[in-house]
Amino acid sequence: MSSLTFHDVSVVKGEAAILSGISIALSERRVAIIGRNGSGKSTFARLFNGIETPSRGEIHIDGVAGSRTLRRNVGFVFQNPDNQIVYPIVGEDIEFGLKNLKLPPAEREKRIVAILDQLSLHHLRDQMTHKLSGGEKQLIALAGVLVMQPKWIVMDEPTTLLDHWNKNRFMRILNSLRQNVIMVSHDHDLLSGFDRVLHIDNGKLVDDGVPATVIPSYLKRSKC
Repeated sequence: MSSLTFHDVSVVKGEAAILSGISIALSERRVAIIGRNGSGKSTFARLFNGIETPSRGEIHIDGVAGSRTLRRNVGFVFQNPDNQIVYPIVGEDIEFGLKNLKLPPAEREKRIVAILDQLSLHHLRDQMTHKLSGGEKQLIALAGVLVMQPKWIVMDEPTTLLDHWNKNRFMRILNSLRQNVIMVSHDHDLLSGFDRVLHIDNGKLVDDGVPATVIPSYLKRSKC
């Protein structure tokens, strides 16, 4: 079982404290992050794979610290897949990260075929990425992360730009993944089956528990 641990982590930018003194250990299969806009939750999410780095404190994955270790073991799916898709052809885009790993062509092909099969996306391999629907783009962005075989996947509002049908499709795929998943979301109806919910407010972890407890508490606070 993989674990992610924050030890007194803070993020300061200029004079502003974005996150303050977060200490937490995560090993659950599905973890959600909720909070108001501007609460620091996206910065918190980006710490998990080294996109953001702490101003103070350390983040460990399986007992090992360092941004390089986090990037190697934690994948990240952005809210807008256009910020993640690099190449004009689907197959080339999925292969991009594997080339950076300097894997031989046969291994790259094996991984690409496997991930396209897992997500039922073989029919898109030779398609132009700019012609894909929003739902297809988000799945290709996910495929580009999964093909790297991370232990954890962090998702920052991955369903915001999706219609109802594609949102449900994306969540079915998410629930089938073997990796641990951390997801930032304002769509609380999607989180009822998660193992744990973290509520970030004013840069601090203010609540932590199961969805049935944390989400109603957050909604009550929001009305105050």
